[in-house]
Amino acid sequence: MSTSATQTSQLEDTTAYPPDPEHLQPGADLVDYVKEYARQKPEVAALWCFGIGFIVGWKLKPW
Repeated sequence: MSTSATQTSQLEDTTAYPPDPEHLQPGADLVDYVKEYARQKPEVAALWCFGIGFIVGWKLKPW
């Protein structure tokens, strides 16, 4: 009975602190999030890509 209480307290202690900064990967996390969002809502992702491409193309004015 005390073993489960000890395990629970250990889990609570580890989740209270942020992860080790050396293992954080915000760039990879952002890419994974965008990929998952595009899988769930492909129409919205396509409109975002079109909009960003339009603005970048407009600013570059290749014509």
